[in-house]
Amino acid sequence: MESQAKFRPNPDLKLMDQVREVLRYHHYAYRTEQTYCQWILRYIRFHGGNTHPRDLTFRDVERFLSDLAVRGEVAASTQRQALNALVFLYRNVLDLPLEGKIQPVRTKKPPNLPTVLGIEEIKLFFRQIEGAHALMAKILYGSGLRLMECVRLRIQDVDFDRKRVQVLGKGDKWRSTILAEPIIPELYDHIQRVKALHERDLAEGFGEVYIPAALARKYKKAAMETGWQYVFPGKKRTIDPRSGQERRHHVMESGLQKAVKTAARRAGIDKRVTCHTLRHSFATTMLENGITIRMLQELMGHADVKTTERYTHVMDKDISRLASPLDGLEL
Repeated sequence: MESQAKFRPNPDLKLMDQVREVLRYHHYAYRTEQTYCQWILRYIRFHGGNTHPRDLTFRDVERFLSDLAVRGEVAASTQRQALNALVFLYRNVLDLPLEGKIQPVRTKKPPNLPTVLGIEEIKLFFRQIEGAHALMAKILYGSGLRLMECVRLRIQDVDFDRKRVQVLGKGDKWRSTILAEPIIPELYDHIQRVKALHERDLAEGFGEVYIPAALARKYKKAAMETGWQYVFPGKKRTIDPRSGQERRHHVMESGLQKAVKTAARRAGIDKRVTCHTLRHSFATTMLENGITIRMLQELMGHADVKTTERYTHVMDKDISRLASPLDGLEL
């Protein structure tokens, strides 16, 4: 959720530098910063590239968003992402809020059911994936994590004793979910190797990992502590694009995405399988095993129970044991 606190960017900066300044003031993720800046630049170029957004009206915003839907034929989520970027620009940077004004042609979002894998398909899938990618895929399926939630796991988020995983999800909201017992030995050994890697980084004068700025100021040495290290660190240290420091970041999510796609193809699964398919499969199987909708909502981190209820449409329902209203009646 975007903060309503008013922060005025430095008027001497160029527009895109002002956008970045405000995004960082509100602690937006670097990925979001990149995405918002790309959409704002695309919006400016759409209107010729020489007109400042301050001199454009909400009608111009509508034209851009409508063009995305009509000519660009983008998905509903893509159009919504562009809208969010422009709402942020006008409200938080230019102080010219758009809320309630724009009514662009909306991309129609077709109703769709989540793709899920059955037990036999899951077995076939996991026979075709290996290494750290297999472990990550098991966490997605066994704990119901989103892709980036898995990639961003810290060592301190894993509770082996209680068989739980603490997850920082959408909107910076924490939740607790289950840790599947079969992967505990494998995950434990993996984390021991990560700890050894961290010790080598420390010995070489590095070992600092990204942590939120407020925590970094309060706990000066937290970024060097083992608990804050990523469960799935990158193979090499890289330069942080914001601070310029050399750090070991988490692995790129694209590697897992490719591994999942490849494993599904090798397993002969004809469905479109993504990392999110494993999360969908977790939810559906949990319902089939008797978990309540409300409990599943908590495990999945859904803000609205309606999102969770989608899985009731794809779960395996044994209707053979249900009684018909006609059963037992003498007609």
